[in-house]
Amino acid sequence: MLRFLPLKLGRLYRCLKLLFLLGLFVILLMNTHNLFASFQKNELTDRRFINLNKCPACFGTSWCRKFMNGQISFETWGRLRFLDVFNVKNVFFAQYGEPREGTRRIVLKRLGSNQELADIDQKICKRATGRPRCDLIQAMYKTEFARLNGDVRLLTPDVVEGWSDLVHCPSQRLLDRIVRRYAETKDSGSFLLKNLKDTERMQLLMTLAFNPEPLVLQSFPSDEGWPFAKYLGACGRMVAVNYVGEELWSFFNAPWEKRVDLAKQLMDIAEQLTNNDFDFALYLLDVSFDNFAVGPRDGKVIVVDAENVVVADKRLIKQNKPESYDVWYESRFEECDKEACLSFSKDMLCSRVTVDHNYYAICQNLLSRYATWRGSSGGLLHDPPPHIAKDGQLEALLEECANPKKRYGRFQAAKELRDYLTQLSGIAR
Repeated sequence: MLRFLPLKLGRLYRCLKLLFLLGLFVILLMNTHNLFASFQKNELTDRRFINLNKCPACFGTSWCRKFMNGQISFETWGRLRFLDVFNVKNVFFAQYGEPREGTRRIVLKRLGSNQELADIDQKICKRATGRPRCDLIQAMYKTEFARLNGDVRLLTPDVVEGWSDLVHCPSQRLLDRIVRRYAETKDSGSFLLKNLKDTERMQLLMTLAFNPEPLVLQSFPSDEGWPFAKYLGACGRMVAVNYVGEELWSFFNAPWEKRVDLAKQLMDIAEQLTNNDFDFALYLLDVSFDNFAVGPRDGKVIVVDAENVVVADKRLIKQNKPESYDVWYESRFEECDKEACLSFSKDMLCSRVTVDHNYYAICQNLLSRYATWRGSSGGLLHDPPPHIAKDGQLEALLEECANPKKRYGRFQAAKELRDYLTQLSGIAR
């Protein structure tokens, strides 16, 4: 009986696959008219499609001219609206064209699922009118997003603390940086909130509360060496960022030398975000193979999803000296039956000067044997060459980095792992 089980499962798989293809074919037939219309029309010039009609309950307007002029268009599959059911995250690939520069690939994000966007509309309406539906534009002027009018000089921690991961424990220095580098205004460069227009202030606060990823990219820009995708602009509820390259997952089975180089870069990112000259510690709370990408030309690893990033101001921690602030904080390893899960305390990340969270997140979820993703396990450094496997040093360092056995072992293991990967990269070259 057991002998026939694989055969039955194989037949079941083929039947399900056939049914899926037949279903897709039927959907195509039913949407033939819409299919042709999708290819003929550039929906990114439609104010309602990009939710420009909902501003100032939106993410910005700096790129609206480019959208309205037809300089941005979806790539082939992105034009088929019936496929949106599979695109839960609302992330699209598009082409952006400039007369003198030609066209290049960019990424468009709605910064949330359709349900999450609908929920924020309902929350705005309920806070303003008590009802789930309302005139969204009018309602915005009756919410906390409009509380900071032109008389308010600065964006202060007491107003926005806890709104999102970015401002879980904000310092005045961080908020001044966010306002000064806000890209959705023509008068950027000033940390004074009163220099922003009413609509710009509401858009900034809306972004900060709903999904602060654009503000992370603006405040810690790639042009200054931060490992994030470059922010380009927004129109309505569509944000444009630079296309980096294929996701890290595409390199899971790349040649060993390539994977070693990528692993070294990942550890370098963990170090840079933890210890830098600005004394801002940026802790990655969502670390998975989908949230990093690799440049096709330079092979550089970049963070492409920065929604869940806690920023702790080390200078403020040293100044306020909360309990045990100078005691090194070790993230606790916990085995998990889910993919890309992490154990952390945001309050601890915000109250200690020395924290190993980023090393822990990279080692556990990407590099070590504990890393699992899409049914595969073993991490990016799986199946090392025989001489490296026999040596045992790499395995030991990865184990101590992910699941340390010694006190403060992860700190030392992370340092030694970076050095070891640098050594391996040099040999590979």
